[in-house]
Amino acid sequence: MLACLLPVAGVAAADLDVMERFVAAYFGCETRRLEPVAVPPDAYDAKRDQYDATAILRAALPHCPPEATRLLVVTEHDLFIPMLTFIFGQAQVNGLAALLSLARLRQEYYGLAPRRELFMERVLKEVLHEMGHTFGLVHCQDRQCAMALSINVTNIDVKRGELCAACARILEDRRRAVDQGPAGADGETSGE
Repeated sequence: MLACLLPVAGVAAADLDVMERFVAAYFGCETRRLEPVAVPPDAYDAKRDQYDATAILRAALPHCPPEATRLLVVTEHDLFIPMLTFIFGQAQVNGLAALLSLARLRQEYYGLAPRRELFMERVLKEVLHEMGHTFGLVHCQDRQCAMALSINVTNIDVKRGELCAACARILEDRRRAVDQGPAGADGETSGE
């Protein structure tokens, strides 16, 4: 299995280093960091002062190498989908790609002093969450599971940095299936 990380211009290399190591260790896969890409011009919504997650994800897909089985797109931009005020990320359920926004995971977004350790804990929980969706995992009822729905950072802070036993079993089965065959790239999307 090959998981590629695709930064949207502006993501710090140090943050990508941590995410890349986490993905390699947690999913037991090879990782590759791709060259940063620009934000697609049609993604910005001036009325909302946010970026359309679907437009960014759609524009990122052509940058994915054909041998990759997963693509994690990472941006500093604040994201939305039309039906929600904001999302932390979006993923193709049982598909190829996931998108993660770092914007609202930072304490500074809420007018608080930076806390790097807390920021990185949140990032890794949400990396696991969005990547979990690409393996077909849905929102878990266990509020401490990384697959639990998060509508604010408090929900993220309650989560453990791992999956519950039930979600972990499903992930392991699906990860093995990916190792045995090609991944689909046309899954439906889930936003959080």
